[in-house]
Order: sequence, then C-alpha cells, then structure tokens
Amino acid sequence: MTVDSNTGPASPSMVRRPGRRLLIIAGIALVALAVGAGTAYFRGSHDATRDGSAILGLVLPDAQGRQQALAQWRGKVLVVNFWATWCAPCREEMPEFVAAQARDGAKGVQFVGIAVDDPAKVRSFIEEIGLNYPALIGGYGAIELSKTLGNDLAALPFTIVLDRQGRVAHTQLGPLKAATLDSLLGKLLNAA
Repeated sequence: MTVDSNTGPASPSMVRRPGRRLLIIAGIALVALAVGAGTAYFRGSHDATRDGSAILGLVLPDAQGRQQALAQWRGKVLVVNFWATWCAPCREEMPEFVAAQARDGAKGVQFVGIAVDDPAKVRSFIEEIGLNYPALIGGYGAIELSKTLGNDLAALPFTIVLDRQGRVAHTQLGPLKAATLDSLLGKLLNAA
C-alpha cells in the first residue's frame, strides 16, 4: 500500500495498476475487432474480385430434372443463392429475389437458386411462392459445394453475385437485405 504524505494511506481503489488497465483496454480492443470482423462477414463486406469460373462451370439439374449449365447466363449480372425449403431466412429473402428478377431481368440480371433440398419439396415451394427464376437441385452436397465457393461456415442462405465479366462482386452469408441487393444490382448494371 502506498502512503500519500498529504492524505495518509491510499485506498486500494486509488492504487494505480497500469498493467491491469492496459489488459482491459487490449481486451476491449480485441472484442471490438472480433465483433467488427464478424459483422462485416455477415453483412457481406468481404467482397472479392475473384474469378467466378467455378460458379460458371457448374452444371446441375433443375426442378424438372433437366441439366442446366450456369455458363448459359454468362454476360449477365448473376445472383446465385444457396437455399433450402427448411431454412426460414432463405424463405424470407426469396420474395425480394422474385421482385428483383421481375424488375431487373430485362436489364441483364439473372437469379439462380441452388437448393440444398429434395426435388419434390423444391417443386412444391416453387409453386407456393411463384418462383420466377431457375431453382437448381444441389441436394445436400450443395453445402459442401458452397464451402468451396467461400461459405466457410457452411450455413444458409449463402449468395454469390457475379458481375457481367464473371467476377465475384459480392458474397453474402445470411440474408441479403433488399436495400443492399438493390444498391449492388444498380452499381453492377450501371458499370456495364
């Protein structure tokens, strides 16, 4: 304990512990950094300029069993969404995708859903929501496929957006909010 000649013994709360303060500040900084990185990841801020050839190289069956190559949409702004009928956030964001496809399809936007699901359930869901873009069947192996494309947490929904040149312009783990989607599509369509 220290003694101040003017006031007498210092109380424990008055004793300075610079090492402890530094540890607390460093801990707070690390937590803030982790929260910021996590928030950026879930908001899709980890955009990339990666080559999208792995996505354009995919060939998967549609809900009717016909093989569909994603390369057929090369030259368009391509929004590829990994989803499932049992995924509540997926189901919530899909009406926004339907609206954007209706609004921007003629301008050069193409949405494609890759279902991590059973084909019969996908066909039923397509009718239920009036899906106006292709739903390809990736089955339960599509989660592994999405991991190779940047879905490190193997969670749904997961969306990849390619620009007209076939480069990955945006990735999103978790729901893609309408305002973010609209802004992104506007930028990519105007860049062409």
